[in-house]
Amino acid sequence: MKITHILIFLSFIILAGCSSLTLKPGDFAWPIESVLKVDSAGNVKSEQYSFTLNVKELLFTETQDSVNVSKVNLRIIRDVNGFYFITAAQFKNVYVFEQTEGGLKLKNKILVAQDGLNEPVLNQRIPYIQIVNGQNPAILLTKDGVFEGEKK
Repeated sequence: MKITHILIFLSFIILAGCSSLTLKPGDFAWPIESVLKVDSAGNVKSEQYSFTLNVKELLFTETQDSVNVSKVNLRIIRDVNGFYFITAAQFKNVYVFEQTEGGLKLKNKILVAQDGLNEPVLNQRIPYIQIVNGQNPAILLTKDGVFEGEKK
């Protein structure tokens, strides 16, 4: 009987040690966007946030061109939940990525300008990301899409 109690007790200790650890709340927001020039190999590098990322696949998805990549300045910002919002001039979409092992994984592709963006700027408007495109009205974004506001 005592052995059974000891085994049950040890099982609880082992299971408790295997539970996942979650650190909350966290704020991963970047206060301002980073504008990063794509190099000839298709990489962007941020000294400020210490990362390098190959974006050729993203550029091909948006422009159907993976050769003329060094002409692009990507605009990147991170929201409070850690999602990356990426766009550029002439893009029709804002791409939302989440971090994965060794890279970023597409979470959502949000259409924001049918004819392409002219002068996009990404701003932090917690809990949203705001995209401003020249004189056009600003749009609020979440990882799930365009924020429509309260339904009336």
